[in-house]
Amino acid sequence: MSLHAQLQRRQAEGKPIRIGLIGAGKFGSMYLAQIPRTPGVHLVGIADLSPDGARRNLARVGWDDARTRAPSLDAAVKDGRMTHIGEDWKALVSHPAIDVVVECTGHPIAAVEHCLAAYAHGKHVVNVTVEADAFCGPLLAKKAAEAGVIYSLAFGDQPALICDLVDWARTCGFPVAAAGRGHKWLPHFSESTPETVWGNYGLTPEQAERGGLNPKMFNSFLDGSKPSIESTAVANATGLTVPSNGLLYPPASVEDIPFVTRPIAEGGVLERKGMVEVISSLEANGRKIPYDIRMGVWVTVEGETEYIRNCFEEYNAHTDPSGRYFTLYKRWHLIGLEVGMSVASVALRGEATGVATCWNADVVATAKKDLKPGDMLDGEGGYTVWGKLLPAETSQRLGGLPLGLAHDVKVTRAVKKGQSLSWSDVAMDTTTAAYKVRREMESMFALPQLKTA
Repeated sequence: MSLHAQLQRRQAEGKPIRIGLIGAGKFGSMYLAQIPRTPGVHLVGIADLSPDGARRNLARVGWDDARTRAPSLDAAVKDGRMTHIGEDWKALVSHPAIDVVVECTGHPIAAVEHCLAAYAHGKHVVNVTVEADAFCGPLLAKKAAEAGVIYSLAFGDQPALICDLVDWARTCGFPVAAAGRGHKWLPHFSESTPETVWGNYGLTPEQAERGGLNPKMFNSFLDGSKPSIESTAVANATGLTVPSNGLLYPPASVEDIPFVTRPIAEGGVLERKGMVEVISSLEANGRKIPYDIRMGVWVTVEGETEYIRNCFEEYNAHTDPSGRYFTLYKRWHLIGLEVGMSVASVALRGEATGVATCWNADVVATAKKDLKPGDMLDGEGGYTVWGKLLPAETSQRLGGLPLGLAHDVKVTRAVKKGQSLSWSDVAMDTTTAAYKVRREMESMFALPQLKTA
């Protein structure tokens, strides 16, 4: 039975999926816009540091104010339609009626704590905060399984969509040559700050204000941090490998993706088959590429036999010149408007829409400028660091500082612009659940030679 049919049945039976949302910012608001239009779901509660801000966002997306005034979670459950809004996320994740927690804060350190607490109370988690998945997703997935619940990446965000394409390819019997997303990229964007983001991104300040867009968050996309974070999540969920020294961002139109996402020996850019990569929508000189994949996702597969390659040709599949490599793509993704797919899949099928299965990749905080002792790191999208995608093995050898933990951390020794930071370059708060989970994951997945070092 399709997910929609199952949701309709839950609606008819009066047994909706009961959801708790933590964080009602831009991504959360997009999901909120779809909930009244989706059968068989009930948003019981929202936990947000600004309840009034959450109500404003609900009004922005068209919610009736009367539906947001449940005086308590119990009252919301009893009513069956109303939603309680408050600051207490612990009450939300511990409430016995909640089936699925959607973590939507965008704050990786807090997100880890929210996920672990949800597991402790038997709740499934759809984690929108992919920054947390990037630095400890394999262990978050393992702890969820141990608790008997499901941990999932969020559909609508590009990692889950890429995972879906990879699963399609492998289920059909195709080897995956490469998979990834698009991006607007030029090398100097790695130096971008919240002050320069809108001009580089292609929005006016007025458009950004109208959409309630956070410049730091959007800068994390532009400066390469988010593409690295999302590529890490994909690599760890699918087992694909990553470039040895960071993403290459080869420029290509949609038609050219199968040309560039081949191994170097066959005319492409890949070090080997089976990798993640990000395609740029800009040529090196800044020229915009027609029919780009900037907002989309793709997978390149290999036709291993002459028969399969003939089928590509007979059905007009656009391939590279050899006829061996074919790319399937979605040119757009709809962010929070698609999260309902994850909620339904987790609650009704017991299946994640992307979940870490290994530790192949890491995102290491890298200096945007010369840093000196006493400087404070401000995390992804800020003024001090950007995230560089590296193989997990390389990060382990460097003692790399994960970008997701480079928030409000003091630098203890000089770091040159372009240099990746290590644990020994900063004074870490070692008391957080996020730090402990990360270190536990490093110990669990460490290379044998590093365990004995």
